[in-house]
Amino acid sequence: MTNAILAYASYLPSWRVDPAGRGTARRIVASFDEDAITMSVAAARSLRAAESARSLVLATSSPAYLDKTNATTVHAALGLDRRIPASDAIGTARSTLAAVRAAVAGQGALIVAADVRTGRPGSADERTGTDAAAAVLIGAATPEQPAIAEVLATVSLTEEFLDRWRSPAEPSASSWEERFGYEQYAPLVREAATAALDAAGVAQADHVVLTGSNSAITKRASTLVKGVLSTGGSPVGFAGAVDPLLGLAAVLDEAGPAETILLISAADGVDATVLRTTTALSAHRQPEPVAAAAAADGRMVPYPTYLSWRGLLDMEPPRRPEPDRPAGPPSARAAGWKFALTGNRCSACGFLHVPPMRVCRACGVADQSEPVSVRDRGGRIATFTLHRLAHSPSPPVVDVVVDFDGGGRAAFEVADAAPEALGVGGEVTMVFRRLFTAGGVHNYFWKARQVPAAADTSGEEN
Repeated sequence: MTNAILAYASYLPSWRVDPAGRGTARRIVASFDEDAITMSVAAARSLRAAESARSLVLATSSPAYLDKTNATTVHAALGLDRRIPASDAIGTARSTLAAVRAAVAGQGALIVAADVRTGRPGSADERTGTDAAAAVLIGAATPEQPAIAEVLATVSLTEEFLDRWRSPAEPSASSWEERFGYEQYAPLVREAATAALDAAGVAQADHVVLTGSNSAITKRASTLVKGVLSTGGSPVGFAGAVDPLLGLAAVLDEAGPAETILLISAADGVDATVLRTTTALSAHRQPEPVAAAAAADGRMVPYPTYLSWRGLLDMEPPRRPEPDRPAGPPSARAAGWKFALTGNRCSACGFLHVPPMRVCRACGVADQSEPVSVRDRGGRIATFTLHRLAHSPSPPVVDVVVDFDGGGRAAFEVADAAPEALGVGGEVTMVFRRLFTAGGVHNYFWKARQVPAAADTSGEEN
């Protein structure tokens, strides 16, 4: 018996940019402190029962590191058991689906995919790309964790031709004209779709999702393979290695029970997967649908600032010393706090320390405590300060002292800060981000993110 999809989730950053400056384009972009690792953590944190994964695989075409496993940082931030293996699948959307196939046929896995898509200024990649992350949990269904979609069949066709490529040293990809790619992919899509449907014993899928980097393919999806209820491509623009999982998530947000989904990814060949939803899907959808996250207004970042975030425009840095490169030994010693935001609670008096301390500040007892993670707790701003001259790609830097729900107080930088909305008592949640990069080392830690205040409707007429 093959494994099934038990849960899914997606993450779209809150920033938007208008590359053309016409006031119409609102491309979804990651913040300066986000990358494939931090977005993977964001997607996986909203996934139901992620801690039950048998293994973790991170798929990306924009890894934060080479010669270092990126998935181990995600593993640490999620607080997973050290006996759960973590590995990378670096490359294209084909790497993502290869990891999915292996998980379905093997012991199951948590597959997270994330990409920061950087196109040359003025290019189609810049206009139509999307920075995003998505995750699926694959494993054996149980009464406590039922399957939301069963995999009926998979078919893969491999073909070597040069449609899109990028050397490891380049920030953006190159491609041939759309027509060439379409002529190569179109017959492969038809062949793979027919073979997958035949293998699944399905005459026509209810939903067809066709994703890929060649826009001519995705635009003509309904002429290549048509679904009974819906046919579409990437829901928010080309998202690289995330594309197939993001497309699948968008359909799972809307699909009914016992409906079939044909998921097709065109990347150096074609991968086709047929799935059937279950009656458990409606009760286990992700918290925020892809369509809702994509339609959110977000916050606009000026185009020159966006270019500087991606290293494509060299702006004058703050006139302050640059931070030193983070060292390995202290990071390893403080890994529980640095990555999983784990403090400790005194076993004698119950006082919660964040960060952890050997000697209790309340009762003075030493080495009598239990670890407690506060990464999933909310909190309130006790006080805050703005640094307008601090070393940052996006000044001002906002620091807050957070009082966590259930105890504990610590200082954090604010992610995606809106200084005008800051206030003592304001609600925050914790997000995993990059503090800075120095000497080729990314300093990952947690930041506080402001929770928008609910609109006051007390004065409205009934």
